Amino acid sequence: MAATLIDGKKVSDEIKAELKARIENLRHCDVIPGLAAVLIGNNPASETYVSSKAKACDKIGIYSEVIRREAVATQDELSDIIRELNRRSDIDGILVQSPLPEHIDELAVTLLISPEKDVDGFHPFNVGMLLLGRPLFRSCTPYGVMELLRRYDIDTAGKEVVILGRSNIVGKPLAAMLVQKEKFANATVTICHSRTANIKEVCRRADILIAAMGQAEFVKADMIKDGAVVIDVGINRMPDLSSEKRYKLVGDVDFVACRNKASFITPVPGGVGPMTIAMLLTNTVLSAERRLAGA
Repeated sequence: MAATLIDGKKVSDEIKAELKARIENLRHCDVIPGLAAVLIGNNPASETYVSSKAKACDKIGIYSEVIRREAVATQDELSDIIRELNRRSDIDGILVQSPLPEHIDELAVTLLISPEKDVDGFHPFNVGMLLLGRPLFRSCTPYGVMELLRRYDIDTAGKEVVILGRSNIVGKPLAAMLVQKEKFANATVTICHSRTANIKEVCRRADILIAAMGQAEFVKADMIKDGAVVIDVGINRMPDLSSEKRYKLVGDVDFVACRNKASFITPVPGGVGPMTIAMLLTNTVLSAERRLAGA
């Protein structure tokens, strides 16, 4: 029997509808949530991501602003932009789109963003608070995974969760979320990476397998146990001569092979991807609500 599809597009639309009501309440108090994106250089993928975020903001009533600079922009120029955004009362969230040019110190940039406007959830303060179970903002992609599990009522308490990938953006923060003492957490978590021995055997133990390693269709059917929940965070381009674009998007999971073995599975595209922007919007609205509460 084919697995139940976890529809990230549907859930993200539900979240955006809920956010519209919260934004309307803020507007009644003369508060309009504001999100600023800083884009350095002309990376096509970054342009696409930033454009998608701006459109999503506009659709639900969040003020969005994109600040563009050439790839030759200096560290000092970028620092000045962030300091100004930190000061602005109409901006509740700041994101600096990665990747940055090699001459830019990305950690220094992250440290400069006010933790109260760090809607990406990357600042060490927010990472530390997440580990303590008292997050100000959660990193958007793992937050989206957690929201999918919650909205599909997938119980994680006492379950064995295996995460493929140890990135600071997905793997590590997701593990921190899953081990918290709260509903839809309380899991036993294993993180696998390039040095993990017997990775197939580890994956087969998983009640919930989360792939976030950036290797196209790495997870095969023989790596999951019957009835496992499979969450695919990966997004990779594969050649496809039959397509007008000459490529297709696939995840880190062999979807066709695994669908008939899993109980729940996310597709790519349309699974975790839409949730990342939805949770960025959620963090921005939360920041605006905190601004109102502190007024």
